[in-house]
Amino acid sequence: MYKLCLSKMFIASLLKSPSTITKGSSFLSRLRCMSNVPENTVYGGPKPQNPNQRVTLTHLRQKHRRGEPITMVTAYDYPSAVHLDTAGIDVCLVGDSASMVVHGHDTTLPISIDEMLIHCRAVARGAKRPLLVGDLPFGTYESSTHQAVDTAVRVLKEGGMDAIKLEGGSPSRITAAKAIVEAGIAVMGHVGLTPQAISVLGGFRPQGKNISSAVKVVETAIALQEAGCFSVVLECVPPPVAAAATSALRIPTIGIGAGPFCSGQVLVYHDLLGMMQHPHHAKVTPKFCKQYGCVGDVINKALLEYKEEVTSGSFPGPAHSPYKIITADVDGFLSELQKLGLDKAASAAAAAAEKIDTAASPGGESPDSN
Repeated sequence: MYKLCLSKMFIASLLKSPSTITKGSSFLSRLRCMSNVPENTVYGGPKPQNPNQRVTLTHLRQKHRRGEPITMVTAYDYPSAVHLDTAGIDVCLVGDSASMVVHGHDTTLPISIDEMLIHCRAVARGAKRPLLVGDLPFGTYESSTHQAVDTAVRVLKEGGMDAIKLEGGSPSRITAAKAIVEAGIAVMGHVGLTPQAISVLGGFRPQGKNISSAVKVVETAIALQEAGCFSVVLECVPPPVAAAATSALRIPTIGIGAGPFCSGQVLVYHDLLGMMQHPHHAKVTPKFCKQYGCVGDVINKALLEYKEEVTSGSFPGPAHSPYKIITADVDGFLSELQKLGLDKAASAAAAAAEKIDTAASPGGESPDSN
């Protein structure tokens, strides 16, 4: 506190003198760049948004009000987050589906909060534009509202997220959502197929396929809205049920396997890119997912080509062996090796130098002869 007061006094003294106004302004500009406090604070009044700023809840509400679809993608690491950022995706969800997609489990249940926080931090470093939403993993918010709030706080403070998502619409989970919102944290709800409830649901089964189940989906979505959620994910429900929920709510719905009548859509990064083709991934890739690429085929082809070139000795060639040592230094190096009694090493170095020179200069001329 003492150091902070001194800093404020120093800045004030800079600005008191007219001769330092310009310098002071420049100083404040640099200071602001070093600060983790956003420039656009409440004290500065409202400022117009631009596409380069982070997407906020205000952006989403405006899009929803205008009837513009919201795009959301689930990603788990820095490279995928950068891709989402570049593509201009509105929302990036760091989902507990990392348990299946990244960690190789059959369900979302095993992943821990510490593992989720690692994924959250990686994504936060890569995605500067999308609204960042982190999943609360199973076992971290069901016991009490205190547990729920504590976990949500960690996701924001330690994970760098802007909001959290939690599954289900049981009374206790709705209470948890309300408590988290009242703690000042934005919450996205999730109804329909809720993977964390696989034990109760008896597997990954679509919901809303009969009258009572369909009504429950809509009622649960409304309850989450009343608890303060800013959006609700509708997963694996028939399109008419999703349309009814979307119409009944004042907040956006994000569909995943729920048809085209939601306010937005979400898919998993790896799924929509067709990134992985192997038995485990085929087992957990949902049938509602459209593959917008065949990245997995490209990856497999590249790895096979790499393996073949290494095996055949064609990689690395001269083009990928860029670090040179001039002929005079090679001779001195060989001499030093021989003095150390490393005749075999000297012979290997001489042969390598000759081979590289020959490969780099097919006409037989040494690269450094000029």
